Amino acid sequence: MLRNARRGLVAAALAMGCAGVAAAQEAPAAFPLRPITMVVGFAPGGPADVIARLIAPSLGADLGQTVVVENASGAGGSIGQGRVAATRPDGHTILFGSLAQATIPTLHRNPGFDPTALQAIGMVNEVPMAIIARRDFPAANLVEFAAAVRRDGRRFNLGNAGVGSTSHLCSLLLVSAIGTPVTLVPYRGNAPVMNDLMAGTLDMGCDQTTNNAEQIRAGAIRAYAISTPARAAALPDVPTTEEAGLPAMRMSGWNMLFARAGTPGPVVERLNRALLAVLRDETVSRRMVELGSMPAAGDRTTPEGAQAFWRAETARWKPLIEAAGQVVD
Repeated sequence: MLRNARRGLVAAALAMGCAGVAAAQEAPAAFPLRPITMVVGFAPGGPADVIARLIAPSLGADLGQTVVVENASGAGGSIGQGRVAATRPDGHTILFGSLAQATIPTLHRNPGFDPTALQAIGMVNEVPMAIIARRDFPAANLVEFAAAVRRDGRRFNLGNAGVGSTSHLCSLLLVSAIGTPVTLVPYRGNAPVMNDLMAGTLDMGCDQTTNNAEQIRAGAIRAYAISTPARAAALPDVPTTEEAGLPAMRMSGWNMLFARAGTPGPVVERLNRALLAVLRDETVSRRMVELGSMPAAGDRTTPEGAQAFWRAETARWKPLIEAAGQVVD
């Protein structure tokens, strides 16, 4: 009897122990305990900031806490990533990341943090890139545009928002696809690029449709093609690069939520559930489309799928950046 009683106590203790382990594993289910800081590595008003501020209220509503957008701009998005890298891996500070997170490991020799130490939460959106030019650029279509560049490449200025920006990468890919160098002109952000294009003092650009769809529709600048397989809903009359005769020019900008590496799995899963709820919000999705963006869908909205895509993008851009000699000390 005593032996049976002891066995019962041992079994109870083991059960309690297992319950304790399970409770410890489930402890992050109480997450979040306080407001979430969502860091954007670019300036207010830019394409990443606009989408971040669009999703923040819905994200916070699902999480039951306010989501505060914090801009930490500079160095092609690396300052924002460094801000997240310096915080506790508890999910209360996350990164509203972009294509920059796939290029920082190659662009920056010494960023001051491990640029691969991120955990993807899920993709938010993808953005077509538009090949654009001043209104009076001497080409009626993309074939003529490419021919003009091949003929007088160095005479043309191609503006971008700075080394490491999505528009800079788009410029590198465009030059590679056409096969002729042009004069790359880095600016301090997207707004001055657009101002000079509309003024006619800059020849061409290659940037996210969230930055230029309105100006294209208004006829303030020319658009020759977008770089995604399908046309953009915001610009249905602009052909794809494949339709327009430059199939090698294919890319999209993208935004993705990241947590610092080491964030507990249940916390990442909770953040992902909130993101999926945001992507199901018709008001948010409709506004993304109006801005020239495409809400994310499929495997890339999962932590595993997003992580795999981020790693693939990092590998894709590495040789192009190195060949261009675009490395920052």
